[in-house]
Amino acid sequence: MLIAALIEARRSSGVSQSTLAARLGVPLQKIKRLERGVGSVETLVAVMTATDFRLTGVGPGDTLGAKLRASRLRRGWTVEKAASRAGISRTTVASLEGGSGSVASLLRLLTVIAPKARRRAMERAHWGEGDKADRDIRFTPPEFLARINDAFGAIDLDPCGHALSPVIAKRRILLEEGGDGFVDDWSGGLAFVNPPFSQALRWLKHAHQQWSCGNVGSIVCLVPARTDSRWFHETLTVQADIFLLLGRVRFSDIRGRSQHTPFSLMLVAFGTSAQQRARWAELAEGYWLARSRGLASLPDRPVVDDDAACDIDAALDQPAQARLGAGDALLGVGGLEGQVDDLRRREAEAAADMRLRQQQRARPGLRQPQPTTGM
Repeated sequence: MLIAALIEARRSSGVSQSTLAARLGVPLQKIKRLERGVGSVETLVAVMTATDFRLTGVGPGDTLGAKLRASRLRRGWTVEKAASRAGISRTTVASLEGGSGSVASLLRLLTVIAPKARRRAMERAHWGEGDKADRDIRFTPPEFLARINDAFGAIDLDPCGHALSPVIAKRRILLEEGGDGFVDDWSGGLAFVNPPFSQALRWLKHAHQQWSCGNVGSIVCLVPARTDSRWFHETLTVQADIFLLLGRVRFSDIRGRSQHTPFSLMLVAFGTSAQQRARWAELAEGYWLARSRGLASLPDRPVVDDDAACDIDAALDQPAQARLGAGDALLGVGGLEGQVDDLRRREAEAAADMRLRQQQRARPGLRQPQPTTGM
């Protein structure tokens, strides 16, 4: 069933076996063997990526091997038990979870750990007409890029570069020249990412990883406003700044024809300053979402003057020269420290009060103490 779906994915994308083999740089015979259920998992994964074939009905994970392991653990099975059920060796199971092994063994393992595994419905990552191979190629309009430059500065890196793209960057990673934004090193002060929308989440995760490890100072991503993934809620809302764009953006294709997106867009920014974000808000219609502080995962934590905390963060984020003067800067920092201390004191008092209320709820017979008043 999986192989039949893989063949259908290739055919529906209008790609022949020989064209697919040429794109992957493998012999044609490998593709033919794979579509008969014979071959390596490495070749299978490469074909899945090239045809945008995604599995559902399996466990979570960034790789096929990780999904297999998650599916096994979800059932509470050891490697030995999964191997016994599938009729393969434990070494083979370990190899499959490591990303290698044979397609035949993979199919046997999927039958027992993820019997409902199937191709996920294809997302419409394109709009309008055009050749199937070009549907995911859309260029950011120059006027939008001008606002990006105004707010965030000159672009050092375009990891999703295209020879016809209007993005002006010191360095572009071009797929048509053998570059790969997922493989090549990222660098520079600012990277602008307008990825193929069919792989937006994958690009966002990679951008976050490149920023987190310090390869790029800041990253601005233009992507569809899709907020349904767990990673969006657990990571992006905490570590990134998100701007919801009002209206639709008109993108152009490789033939120069332009059309508005049929969906909303958002700007996802890593490592930008408060001043840069404020400038962007002046230039673009929409608004910045308030960052999540992760409070939802901390039950019974009192929230005191959250707006004041945001004001303090924003003020501290400004460079000293942006304030009135050196003396004012020192006085400002001292005042902010006092506000922070006061905020912490009030949080401690609120926490103590909350603990007392919880104790009182646990002991119904205990009367709540009444406040005393002075005469």
